[in-house]
Amino acid sequence: MSIKKLFLVAAPLLGGSVVGKLTTPHAKADYQEFKQPTFAPPKETFGIVWPLLYTAMGIARCLIEDEADKEEAIAKYDLQLALNYLWSVLYFNFKLRGAAFIESFILLASVISTTVKFFEKNKLAGSLLIPYVAWSAFATYLNGATYQLNEDNPKYSRDKIKITPIKRAE
Repeated sequence: MSIKKLFLVAAPLLGGSVVGKLTTPHAKADYQEFKQPTFAPPKETFGIVWPLLYTAMGIARCLIEDEADKEEAIAKYDLQLALNYLWSVLYFNFKLRGAAFIESFILLASVISTTVKFFEKNKLAGSLLIPYVAWSAFATYLNGATYQLNEDNPKYSRDKIKITPIKRAE
């Protein structure tokens, strides 16, 4: 494996590790201090899942490297990775929970778009991103549910975005 391909595989994991170091103290405090939704996994889960997802992303990106007309796929990949890192900083460091919730939908759409484009270029590369799509959808649920459970707590969020649940007609 060339140095470039090794870097492509390792880059998301390295970036995720940096973001993790910046956000972990805030994340641990949040998990202890604020209400969590019913389906929230134990906090230890994130330290297992994210390295696996970042590694799969890196392998998928490496597989795309040898494909023709790869520029659009790479641009989509780079965008979703930047949005991924941004979400953690918005949510944990800046406590912009409503903004992070909105960003999570943009991130999910970007992850889906990247997965589709990767699948068009290389079926294995696209398949490697399917768990990331599922996790991103689950993370969007967790973000919204946690926001709703804690929206009345003034320590929970610094932004003024209000997320109101849709009321069912009776």
